[in-house]
Amino acid sequence: MRIQPCSHVPAEIHAPNSLRGCEECLRMGDSWVHLRLCVHCGHVGCCDDSKNKHATKHHAVTGHAVIQSLEPGEGWMWCYEHESQVG
Repeated sequence: MRIQPCSHVPAEIHAPNSLRGCEECLRMGDSWVHLRLCVHCGHVGCCDDSKNKHATKHHAVTGHAVIQSLEPGEGWMWCYEHESQVG
C-alpha cells in the first residue's frame, strides 16, 4: 500500500501534550489500548480499539483531521477526512 500525501497534514507536527497516556482516560481513571497524537494540537487520545475512543471524539469536536500513532516503533498517520493512512 502506497502512502499518499495529504493536504490535512500540517507543516509542523505538534509535540504530545502528555506522555503519560490518554488525557481523558487519565482524568477518568480509565485505561486504553493504544495512543494517538493529534498532530494539529498535541492532544493525546486513545484509539478506536479502546472503549472510550478519545482520539476519534477529539476529531469530532475539533475537526482536527490527522492523528499519528504514539506506539513504540510506529509513526504512521491517519486522516479522518480521507479515511486513509497518509504521510
